[in-house]
Amino acid sequence: MPHRTLLALTAVSIMLAGCGGSSTHTSSATSSSTTARAASTTPATPPLLASLTKVSTVTSTVPADGDVNPYGIVVVPRSVGDLHAGDLLVSNFNDKQNNQGTGTTIDQIATTGKRTLFAQISSHALPGPCPGGVGLTTALSVLPGGYVVVGSLPTSNGKSATAKYGCLIVVDPHGRAVSTIAGPQIQGPWDMTSATEGSTTTLFVSMALNGGAAKGAHTIDNSTVVRIKVRSQPGQQPKVLSQTVIANAIPWRDDPNALVIGPTGVALAPDGTLYVADTLDNRIAAIPQAMTRTAPAADAGTTIAEGQHLKQPLGVALAPNGDILATNAGDGNIVETNPAGKQVMIRTLDTKTGAGSLFGLVVDGGSIYYVDDGDNTLKLLH
Repeated sequence: MPHRTLLALTAVSIMLAGCGGSSTHTSSATSSSTTARAASTTPATPPLLASLTKVSTVTSTVPADGDVNPYGIVVVPRSVGDLHAGDLLVSNFNDKQNNQGTGTTIDQIATTGKRTLFAQISSHALPGPCPGGVGLTTALSVLPGGYVVVGSLPTSNGKSATAKYGCLIVVDPHGRAVSTIAGPQIQGPWDMTSATEGSTTTLFVSMALNGGAAKGAHTIDNSTVVRIKVRSQPGQQPKVLSQTVIANAIPWRDDPNALVIGPTGVALAPDGTLYVADTLDNRIAAIPQAMTRTAPAADAGTTIAEGQHLKQPLGVALAPNGDILATNAGDGNIVETNPAGKQVMIRTLDTKTGAGSLFGLVVDGGSIYYVDDGDNTLKLLH
């Protein structure tokens, strides 16, 4: 496994954090207090998690067909077609038998808890190539014109031995699949973030398979992060302008419980740094000049935080203060890390099912929406 430089990782002295402000958000059906721990030294900018003390259940994510395992989540930026600004889209990875890599649905959920089915994508009616079919992942973005791009890492029976490369599926504002993005660089799209300027959107997609799903739980160092530039407008489907590998040599392996463990969450900072959850190496990596670089980052990106309270980081998002928020696969916690690599706050999001329950998250209005696949719900930390 290649050497990875540790940029900054400061030991954290832990104590119980005091309660933050209360919220008047009315979407919750149930709520519970959370447990938080903070660094003993006060950072220059207070951690976002310091002010968020309550978890509320917004609604179930299970649609009529019974799909489970919600993974991806994104906020709808503007109303177009059947999309409503401010709602959240949630993609489901498993079918009702709980087979991984077989989920076909995207929910649209209002912050009030009202859930509707936005899309149900049939593997038998895909408008383009998608090796293996449909198994909707955490990779989820909304483009200009209301086009939704969702990743597919499909299996035929929920087992990693049958996993195929899949594709990115483009869905129109009415929930109809209209095209796919596939090819040699699209190999198990696992998570995604995006940046839009005018009609051009830059997608950053972590690829979890590269090399195909192999039998056994051995490690292969060849997963990637791919930058994809696309152009879209109302009534004009996204057109791929370029694809560039900006990080490689990231480890992945088969896993009977998680299907695959590989690079997952991605988040783009205003200075052009892309943060990546390197789940198997238990670290947060930074890829500088992600918008413009023409070659893969050395050592699969620079390590800014590793170990300590990170327990197989999955979903990643940026806080308004620039800190990196990461949900853990190894426990029910979310960890806030500043750009210098110091883990400044840890909060427990799931006390019931814990490990393996957390995945995608988004920061919206100073609160955090996240999916909990332990009980198949959308939750709010506020």
